[in-house]
Amino acid sequence: MSSVNKKATNGGFSLLELLIAMVITLALMTAASTLLANALRVRSRENQKSDALADTQRAINIMSREIANAGFNMIGNGIVPGESGLNEIRVRSNLNKFDFDPSVSADSRMNLQDPGEDITYFLNEADNTKYLARHDKYGTGSTVLANRIDSMNIHYFGQKVSYTAPPGGSDITNFPAEVAPENSKYIVIAVSVTLDAVGQPGAPGYQPPYSVLLCSDVTLRNADLWIY
Repeated sequence: MSSVNKKATNGGFSLLELLIAMVITLALMTAASTLLANALRVRSRENQKSDALADTQRAINIMSREIANAGFNMIGNGIVPGESGLNEIRVRSNLNKFDFDPSVSADSRMNLQDPGEDITYFLNEADNTKYLARHDKYGTGSTVLANRIDSMNIHYFGQKVSYTAPPGGSDITNFPAEVAPENSKYIVIAVSVTLDAVGQPGAPGYQPPYSVLLCSDVTLRNADLWIY
């Protein structure tokens, strides 16, 4: 009786197979890393856009509310001529004239030197950026309301007007002739927000420049609405 000896063999990968597998793995990891980096870049840009728009909208809301109160308990529209123009506006009002609470003195009711009664909004530039600021002469002083502002333009009209707000523009267009600030009854605030491009055109993850124009129409408290 004869027996057959079978030679045992051990399975495994050759060096060439290991090299090919490593190359494929590295290529997949590189592609995944690139996609992840691009996604994070897009998300970061969207977060910046949302933050810039939210800050600007909040600033415009504050401006609109306080400018609308200009001239409260006063004669005239409350806008200070000579200190109000395209990029700046100063408004005054007597907020506590008829506040007879014991904590409010008679002198305080008669003058315009209380917090919130003398406000200036202006656009300033620092460190390669522009910001929208509020200055309360008799209150908290200067406060930055929004940064990353490209432009702020304030227009003064004698009555309600219509205009065009071009997408991505820096100011309104197609509006009628303006009046002097001290004669205005209707104001349009136009604020442009611009984000710079990210990366190079044609490169993966490139984000083009982004610009949006936010507008607010304000009717002054002392305006005669019947003539509109």
